Amino acid sequence: MKQLLLFLFIMIFGAVQAQNIYSKSYGNPKDPAVIFIHGGPSGNATLFEGTTAQKLADKGFYVIVYDRRGEGRSKDDQASMTFKESFEDLNQVYSTYRIKKANILAHSFGGIIGTLFTRQFPKKVSSLTLAGALFSQQETYDHILKEAKEQFKTDSLQLKKITEIESLNKNSAAYRKRCYEIASEMKFFTMPSPTSESKQLRTDYEAGEFYPVNFRNAESPLKFYKNEPRNNLDNTAVLKEIRKNGIPIFAVYGKDDGIFSKKQLNDMKNIVGNNHFKLIDNCSHYLFVDQQNEFLQFISLNLK
Repeated sequence: MKQLLLFLFIMIFGAVQAQNIYSKSYGNPKDPAVIFIHGGPSGNATLFEGTTAQKLADKGFYVIVYDRRGEGRSKDDQASMTFKESFEDLNQVYSTYRIKKANILAHSFGGIIGTLFTRQFPKKVSSLTLAGALFSQQETYDHILKEAKEQFKTDSLQLKKITEIESLNKNSAAYRKRCYEIASEMKFFTMPSPTSESKQLRTDYEAGEFYPVNFRNAESPLKFYKNEPRNNLDNTAVLKEIRKNGIPIFAVYGKDDGIFSKKQLNDMKNIVGNNHFKLIDNCSHYLFVDQQNEFLQFISLNLK
């Protein structure tokens, strides 16, 4: 009887824990698995899921999306937002969908998580694809502020704001937040010349089922910088190690993604190899919406 009660407790507790992580699959489980890791902290997978997940599945992949614990639809006030917790969430996805090995597709801050996960669990990763992904964070922040100084060189109020940002602790949530705020003011995340296709994707997303659940947890960055000692990372050496160990790395970036310098993009091309790297014209940070066809073509050609 005690063993039965213990078994029931484990089953119930496991089910409750599993419910903390929102996830959904698209496509045939027999096809190569692709797990999408969203950006953040405070992000979610709704934009990718609402615009791209099914279309990628239609190209012959088993696509799985999820929101990390405490973010998006995976609400959890007790979430710590650490990398350890992110790895636990990702391993839970593997377990839920009975996947032994998958292609990791990581966007923005998700690139940091995907890179560290690949190094720690190499046997679980068939390939790592970085899509507009962060890898040398301080270089990104330095580039943003350098560009801001140039763009606002005649605006004393903006220059004062930049000086204030530079005085902040570079390993703080406030520093990260304000760097990205000024990047947004400079339209660094905005597609230069929206196409009819990209406009329609945005319109359909905003009218569909996923936009209303585009939950943003403002506490996520604060918790991450409080609880995670490894922040503001440069994963250049980690990526080289992953490639040396035989795991293919692919990288696709928007040519007009203003948060990355030309040096950073060249560094990434040198890391992954010219044949594994693509820059997409008229494309910014959300490349799977800005230039969806080219994005899908790159993924499909490389992961098959």
